Amino acid sequence: MATTTATIISTTTASTTLVFDSGDNAWMMVSTAFVLMMTPALAFFYGGLVDRKNILNQLFLSFVCMGIVFVQWVLFGFSFAFGSPVSRGFGSFADSALRFGQRLDDFYSPSYPLLTYAAYQGTFAIITPALISGAIVGRMKVIPYMIFIVIWTTVCYDPLAHWVWGSNGWLKHLGTLDFAGGTVVHISSGVSGYVASAILGK
Repeated sequence: MATTTATIISTTTASTTLVFDSGDNAWMMVSTAFVLMMTPALAFFYGGLVDRKNILNQLFLSFVCMGIVFVQWVLFGFSFAFGSPVSRGFGSFADSALRFGQRLDDFYSPSYPLLTYAAYQGTFAIITPALISGAIVGRMKVIPYMIFIVIWTTVCYDPLAHWVWGSNGWLKHLGTLDFAGGTVVHISSGVSGYVASAILGK
């Protein structure tokens, strides 16, 4: 399988050449694009299910996740979910702002850059709160929703992603397998959407 040398990291004692598999990296980037497109697709799908007066509100509730959650994910979300773990329940903030640079990771990305993996996982972090928006359309104003998704992603999504997908997550060590986000994405957003709709009422 063809490989390409992505970068050379020089240190004071030695030079290390990182060799990335171009095929693996390309496929992960394509997969990232596909998952990212699911969020605007979800916005239009939900928009077709609501009353005409709520269409724009629903579209914005979904699209705003692409901006807000992306910033949260880059600043500290990825590190909290997949950074150097402090326990089986939580990651750390050691990799905040994605400052690990171009490197491989033996567990998450053994053959392509960890930055590619961070981008891929970020698309799931984006669409998960967007799924919740379908339960609260027309019942929650935009500004409170924007605050809500920052808090929810930090308190609910990031730890759950670490539990299930993290290298030492406690659910992973119990044998939990989640290849398509059934637990991290769908169960969490479904339960949260139900609770939010119950609290907000009609």
